[in-house]
Amino acid sequence: MIRFPRPLVLAGLLLSGAAWAAMATIDERAPDFALQAADGKTYKLSDFKGKHVVLEWVNFGCPFVRKHYDSGNMQQLQQTYTDSGVVWLSISSSAPGKQGFYEGEALQTQLKNESVAHTAYLIDADGKVGKLYGARTTPHMYVISPEGKLVYAGGIDNIRSADVTDIPKAVNYVAKALDGILVGQEVMQKTSPPYGCSVKYAN
Repeated sequence: MIRFPRPLVLAGLLLSGAAWAAMATIDERAPDFALQAADGKTYKLSDFKGKHVVLEWVNFGCPFVRKHYDSGNMQQLQQTYTDSGVVWLSISSSAPGKQGFYEGEALQTQLKNESVAHTAYLIDADGKVGKLYGARTTPHMYVISPEGKLVYAGGIDNIRSADVTDIPKAVNYVAKALDGILVGQEVMQKTSPPYGCSVKYAN
């Protein structure tokens, strides 16, 4: 199980610990899953064996997510690393009726408005994949090696705020992990405390 420090209160949001046992473990094989995407296709993690993969838990209604999308930071990361051959999967575990849940035309419009540059936007409305990975916040980031091992899990960076002006000052853990493994180096910082809004699971 991935172990993080005790929950933090950020901007009035209580990031409580998950009430389930996550199966995702650092330096072990990332759990396989299959989810339908906004493009109508089904994506299976094991289909990307031999590739670097990023999992990004997302909720476009969350101010911490808005920080990275309104600034263009998340889209720039997506573009930079997908251009380098990385598979970038954005995953929404928001349940129907909860903040961040979109479907049909509303989902397509939202993705167009966000100018996303990921590989696919996956819909996890029942929350099974989110709970499998222990995803607690949006954003909550994971990096998987070409061998299928989980090599990073945690926050996108080291400044836990919703302030856009903090982005240039922050150490981006996802970029550091990817830059290292793309040239064959081991990821030095494998975990960090995730921060943001709680994932809007059904329960």
